[in-house]
Parts: sequence; C-alpha cells; structure tokens
Amino acid sequence: MGAFFVNCLLINIYQIMIYSSLFFSESSFFSSSCKLLRTFNLNGLHKPGDVVLGGLFEVHYNSVFPEHTFTSAPQQPSCQGFDTLGFRHAMTMAFAIEEINNNPDLLPNITLGYSLYDNCATLGIGFSAALSMSSGQEEQFLLQDNCSGVPPVVGIVGDPFSTFSIAALDVLGLYKLPMVSYFATCSCLSDRQRFPSFFRTIPSDGFQVRAMIRILQHFGWSWAGLLVSDDDYGLHVSRSFQTDLTRAGGGCLAYIEILPWGNDPSEYQRIVNVMRKSTARVVMAFAHQMHMIQVVKQNVTGLQWIASEAWTLVDGLQTSAFMPFLAGTLGIAIRRGEIPGLSDFLWRVHPEQQGNENNMVKQFWEHTFNCKFSPPPVGWVEAGGAQCSGEENLENVKTDLLDVSELRPEYNIYKAVYALAHALHDMLCVPDAFGEKSCSSLQTLELWQFAFYLENVNFTTSFGDQVSFDENGDALPIYDVVNWLQLPDGKSKVQRVGEVKRSASKGDELTLDEGKIFWNFESKQPPRSVCSESCPPGTHMVRRKGEPLCCFYCIACSEGKVSNETEDFWSSPRRDHCVPKRTEFLSYQEPLGACLTTASLLGAFSCAIVLGIFTYHRQTPIVRSNNSELSFLLLLSLKLCFLCSLLFVGRPRLWTCQLRHAAFGISFVLCVSCILVKTMVVLAVFKASKPGGEARLKWFGIVQQRGTVFALTCIQAAICTAWIVTASPLPFKNTQYHKDIIVYECLVGSVIGFSALLGYIALLAVSSFVLAFLARNLPDNFNEARLITFSILIFCAVWVAFVPAYINSPGKYADAVEVFAILASSFGLLIALFGPKCFIILLRPEQNTRQAIMGRKPKNLHFETSHLKQ
Repeated sequence: MGAFFVNCLLINIYQIMIYSSLFFSESSFFSSSCKLLRTFNLNGLHKPGDVVLGGLFEVHYNSVFPEHTFTSAPQQPSCQGFDTLGFRHAMTMAFAIEEINNNPDLLPNITLGYSLYDNCATLGIGFSAALSMSSGQEEQFLLQDNCSGVPPVVGIVGDPFSTFSIAALDVLGLYKLPMVSYFATCSCLSDRQRFPSFFRTIPSDGFQVRAMIRILQHFGWSWAGLLVSDDDYGLHVSRSFQTDLTRAGGGCLAYIEILPWGNDPSEYQRIVNVMRKSTARVVMAFAHQMHMIQVVKQNVTGLQWIASEAWTLVDGLQTSAFMPFLAGTLGIAIRRGEIPGLSDFLWRVHPEQQGNENNMVKQFWEHTFNCKFSPPPVGWVEAGGAQCSGEENLENVKTDLLDVSELRPEYNIYKAVYALAHALHDMLCVPDAFGEKSCSSLQTLELWQFAFYLENVNFTTSFGDQVSFDENGDALPIYDVVNWLQLPDGKSKVQRVGEVKRSASKGDELTLDEGKIFWNFESKQPPRSVCSESCPPGTHMVRRKGEPLCCFYCIACSEGKVSNETEDFWSSPRRDHCVPKRTEFLSYQEPLGACLTTASLLGAFSCAIVLGIFTYHRQTPIVRSNNSELSFLLLLSLKLCFLCSLLFVGRPRLWTCQLRHAAFGISFVLCVSCILVKTMVVLAVFKASKPGGEARLKWFGIVQQRGTVFALTCIQAAICTAWIVTASPLPFKNTQYHKDIIVYECLVGSVIGFSALLGYIALLAVSSFVLAFLARNLPDNFNEARLITFSILIFCAVWVAFVPAYINSPGKYADAVEVFAILASSFGLLIALFGPKCFIILLRPEQNTRQAIMGRKPKNLHFETSHLKQ
C-alpha cells in the first residue's frame, strides 16, 4: 500500500510539471515537445469539442488497491460498487452540454465537449483524474512559441467530496483553473485567498450548520450529539457547530464523535456505546453513506436523527433493514429542481452511444442487466453473468437512472454547467457593429480571465432560479428540509416538510409544516432532548461543575426571588409562583397626589382670576402703575409654574422626566426675571425724580424691559437644552428602597445640570431681593418695592428649605417635596404681589385713584407715573 502511494505521488509530480510547462513556462526552458512518462487508466466518458469541460463524479463508491513491490510495475486500482445515482449525475452533465450545443443563442459556433471521470470515492483516483483533465491525456504535446492554445479543459464540474476538491484545488488553483462543485460543502472552501478559482452551486456547511441550529431551537432540543466524518467535511463542521451553537444560545452538545474511514468494528462499537449512555435523544450526523451504514448496523434505537445533505437522500440507507432505526429522520437536502428534457435523454442512454469512449455507459449496462461485455470495460472488476448484446431494453428493468422526480444534486450540476457556459459566452462572444454576436478565437483564452467572468456570471434557469456567486464563490443559500417516512407497506418515502433560506431582511429563516412530519416514536410526537429539565417555580439553576451550560441543578430561591430575571416580580409566600411587585410613584389616585394636583389646578385658576381682574381694570391707576405689561407677563408665568407641577404627578415616562425640570426651570426664571425688571424700573424711576437723573430712564424703556426678560429666560433655556442633550433625565425602576416594591422615579441624569438650573434661579431671586430691599423705603402710598421684598423673601425661604428636604426624601416623596416647593413659592408670589392690589381694586375702589396713590408723597418728590409703562 505504501509503495502505491509513493508511485502515485511521483506520477502526480510529473503531471504537475507537465501542466505547468503547458500553461505558464517559457518555451525556451523546454524542448519543442513534451511526453508523458505514463498515463492513468481512468474510468471515464468523453466527447470532443472546441472547448472541453471536465467533470468528476462518484460512479463507484469503492476501490481495490493492488499490492505493489519495488520490482513490480505499478498497476491502477480498480473501482467497485456501481452507483447508479452517481452515473445519473454524470449523464446530467452530458445532457446539459448537449442542450447548450443545441442552443443558438448560447456559445454560437462553438461546440462544447466533455471529459467525465469517476473518482471511485477515492482521494488518489479523484486527484489523478483532476490532474489528467488539466494536463490532457495525449502521449506527446507540441509546444508553441507563445504557449498559446486551448487548455485541455477550461473548467471542472466537481468534485463532490470536499477533501478531494481541496486536494485538487491546492494544485489547480495556482493556475486559476475554475472548479464548480455541486456537492462539496466544506466552509473552508470559501477561503478566497487559498481557493481563488473555486465556486459551488450548493450552500456551504456554514449555512447548513445554522440551518440545523434553527431546527434544534424550533423543537426546543437543547441537548444533542454530533457525529462527523474524519475528513475536512466533518472536522470543519465540528468546529463551526461549537462556535455557532454557543453564539446562538440554542443549546449544548452532549458529545462529538469522529467516524473513522474503513471498517473498524471496535471504534464504531465505542461510539455507539457513547450514544446509548447519553441522555441526548437527538443526534446530528455530518457523514457519508458508509459511515451511517456502520453506525446503524449496531441497532441503535430511540434516537431522532438529523441528517446532513451528504446522506439525507441516499437510497442505500432507506431500506427495510435500516428504516426501523432511521425512520423519522429530519434531513437537510439540496433544493429540488426540474430539468426539462432530461428524462428523454436518459432513456436514450446506450452502450453504442459514445463509441469507444463510453466505459461508464457499459458499466451501467452491465450493472443494470447483470451481463458482461467482452472484453470488459477497463477499471471495472464486477462484471459477470451472461454476455451483453446491446439489445437489452431499459423498459424491462427498474433503475434509479430514469427516476427524475427528485432532481437535487442533478439540478446543481445543471446549474454548474450553465454557469461555466455563460461565463465562457460572456468572455468570448461580443456583439459586432450590427448587434450580432460572434465568438472570438479560442487561442487567446486565459484561465484567469475565465475565472473572472465566472465570478460575475448572473442568469436565471428554466426552473426560475437565479444563479450567481458571492465574493466567496458561494451560491444562494437555500435548503429543503425533508423527513423520512415509513409507509404501512414497509416501503420508505422522503417527503419535503419545509425549507430554510437566508434573506437580506430576516436572516436565516426556517419554515416547517409540522403536520407532515413522521415521528418514529410511540407517542408520535417530537422527542424531549434536554440535559436538565427547567427548574420548577421557587428554584433556580446552578451549573454542574465541569459540564456544559445546559446541565444544572435546581436549588431553592432565596427570599423574594424566583429566578435571576424577575426584576418586576416577587415570589409568593410559598415561593411557588411569581406575583407582580407593588409599584410606587406619585399617583393621581392616592391622597397625596390628589391634594397636590388640586392645589396646582387651584393656583392656575387663581392666576386666571387675577389676570381677568387686571384685564377688566387695566385702565385704573393701580394696574397702570409700575409697568402693567410686566404684571400680565408675571401672571402668565405664575400660571405656568402652577401647571408644570402636574408633570411630577403620575408614572414617570421619558418625556415627562425630560420636560418636568425644563418646564419648571424656564417658568420660574420667566417669573423671577419679571420681578427683577419691575424692581429695577422702580429704582430707576426714583433716581430719575432727583435732579439730573432723567437720563437714566432711557435705559429702562419698554424695549429694554422686554429684551432683559427675554435674555434672562434664554439663558435658562440654554442650560436646560445642554442638560437634556448631554445627560438627559431618564425614568428608573428603583428596587433598592424595598425588595418587594418597585419605586418609579426620574434620574436627574446630570447633577451639574440640575444644580445649574436651580443655581440660576437662586441668582436671579437673590438679585431681586437685594434690589427690592434697597427700595423698600421709597416714599409712596403704595410701595411696590415692599411687596417684591416680601414675596422674594418667601420664595427664597421655600427653596432654601427645599434642598435638604429633597435630598433626604426617598422615591415619590422627593417628587412631592419638589411639587410642594413649586406650589408654595408660586402661591407666595401670587398672594404677596397681587393680593394687596386685588384688595384695593375689589374692596377699596376709592383708593384706586391717582391722588390716593400719590397723596402722601413729600413735596420735593415729583413721582411721575408718566415715566412708567402705562
């Protein structure tokens, strides 16, 4: 066996050298011709053409390696176990090429040929076939000076095995020879740096892994086993599965077992024992037919299988011997398609169809009719029975070749061939000056250019599917979900029960028709597969040391808790179910909130009444004195102060948290600004009554008064805006005060912002108090300054007491303290400033005259109300 691999390696090296000399070496380094040292006797099917496409298929699923010694001549391995489905795959490629040749719009004046080889499910044979297609099988090559010419093949459809594809691409990829696989799903092949010329019409295992995870999540299977084959296909899947399952949070793997190649009964017995001892009732298998046969032979029952696309549609497993164990299997299957005309083509298959280049067809004929040709086809050792005449009729036998009801891999092959043809058409055929398409010379065809056009191919099949490749060479990710159904007559059926696909908007999307699914259990229901059942009420999870996250103990919850995520709930006294926690906030329904709301509305109503009185008596001296416009604006701002307190009542929301302090701050600044300006006007008028003071009044005209109030208010608005933008107040559910009570409150967001808001109000209030205090003894029968002094004194006293009370009040009581401070200060200003005036207007109208207001002024004080805003 070792000598055989040494010989194969030497021969492959020679072929690589020949291929390199054909395509990329300067002619000066070689003689005018090259000669193959030896050729491989490969099982194949060929048809000549202007451009040849290669194909690799599993027409046999086993091979026999002869014994070699250093003295004997090397012999080729022989293939065993004819696979009719693999032959149908090869015939599908032949049909697609025939259909393209008959299409006048695709590759006009160019005839496609093919070289189809059997990889015999053996890496050495598949690798040799790939190199033979790339270098050609001619005994001697005549080299041209410019190294130009049509390559032996311009693209390969296949290989169906990921490992075989990797081995071939490590060599062929160096020369950008495109390979379009219809069945190789290893996610590693999406590495564009390593495999720049690889494409595929089947989704990668990365998507297949996510599809299986979606199925696990759909049925609540959080505990599953994973079987993978010992090759690139399986090993990459095992790594992806662990990563993606953890990221998706869909569950845990009970075990990961690697299925060996070859017949190793002891290893398979060990793996089956692991499966039987595990509590996982769901097993996912990324393996091949031979692996599953070895596992199922061990009579493993009571499991729910999830099959990868590699074996989900294999007829060899859907037998009466295996169905008791595999019935009910859910499988990821290649998308089914339709190929018009393929059935008629397959009925025409005959040993004389391709002349002497039809080894595969002869082998199919011998296998189907149990006869033999003389001499037997090369590379085929199972022919037996009667002599084949070629007159046998396919209508007299039952063969899978003619069953075109479930075209899945065949549909991918069909798309792969058409992708190569469309890329070749885009590269060679361009419209001329009259709009007619003609194809340029094939002598200038470069494989790297052909790979570029293949990357950008985009067409729609007759079945309506769009074919294109992404930046990694992968096709549109979509799979069918199928179910193995056991019929009453003992036969089996694979039925489609859903699909999984990727969309740009919804991501990986799973659709299942659960009513169609057959479950191979007595309950006829999906099994339960978890490591640990969910913890009952009153308990919570504690991980088992050294075990996956899905395995845990359930222990009693601590007082008041049911689980770690019950922030809004509290446990019942018996800790057997959750009850909502009591909530607390300043509500309209409770007495405190109702009283504050009533007081707020009463204050706003009082402001409206005073405003009405002043409006009705606006021409009287007591209203006209000392700027009546500021008095009206002051009443409006006080009304806003009363109403803003309503924002503090009710369950905190984002908008109320943001608006309550901004409305409060701006309203009070507007109020205090009016008072400050009124005080400044009183002092200005008094100073103006003295000799030479008239010039000062020009700085306190109506425009200046309005501008001052507006400017002072804008400063507070800027403070509020900066506060909300940088660190906005937010609603908050506080559970620190009481374990069983949720206190809803507003976080101020920024203490600096809140402090700046209050500090600015305090600055204006103190300024007003100082100015009013200086003007308290001005001679006047009705001294406005005294009223301002008294009102600001009340205002400051309330807010000085507010700060410590607010800091020490928890929850809703902090809001109540703030509302009380707003109402108390607002009522203080309203009563102190407007109470005496309303008393005179309503109850002492005789005092509401110019003479009464100015009667007690000294003779040297000429107090002219004409200086004030009338």
